[in-house]
Amino acid sequence: MLTIQIKGELRLETGKKAAKAARRAGLVPCELYGGKENVHFSVSPKGLKDLVYTPDFHVTEIEVDGKVHRCIMKSIQFHPVSEEILHVDFLKLEEGRKIKVEVPVRFSGTAPGVKAGGKLTQKVHRISIKATPENLIGEVTLDISKLKLGNSVRVRDISVGKDIEILNNLSIPIASVTIPRALKSAGTEEEAGLEGAEGEAAPVEESSAE
Repeated sequence: MLTIQIKGELRLETGKKAAKAARRAGLVPCELYGGKENVHFSVSPKGLKDLVYTPDFHVTEIEVDGKVHRCIMKSIQFHPVSEEILHVDFLKLEEGRKIKVEVPVRFSGTAPGVKAGGKLTQKVHRISIKATPENLIGEVTLDISKLKLGNSVRVRDISVGKDIEILNNLSIPIASVTIPRALKSAGTEEEAGLEGAEGEAAPVEESSAE
């Protein structure tokens, strides 16, 4: 699992005014909670780039005032117009304490249905899991090597360790191999041709009068 290091600057003052002052200085106000006390700090937008703008799940190690905190990004606020990062909340990881996170879904193998002309359509890109920090995983992998035309794989087909709980409904489809319209049309025309051939009457031979 990937870990990202971020260096933060401790904020002694809190509240809206302090947050606005941090933004005016070109920094993003952040808060770390989940420990004995919350830690308020600021980071540069550049320092958050690899954490925010990625589909991957990361554990983050934040250094603030000489102390390193192992945590995960819990929530993020963007400006509704400029999409500038306004605030980020982090949750401190504590050994033995279960947390809920979302991790990406990846695929392994090649679907036979795709080889036959179908299209692999992914319907769910991330799933929710619950685990202790020592059992966290960065992604879940689904084997699609047996996925034929018209077939689907569902949440229940995901295999994870016994110490990890999947929180999504097990019946939800993750991906399916859809049959393209052209392939359906070709199949319909072929069936129609076979039915027409079966329904044709045999030609009658004319007899000559003697």
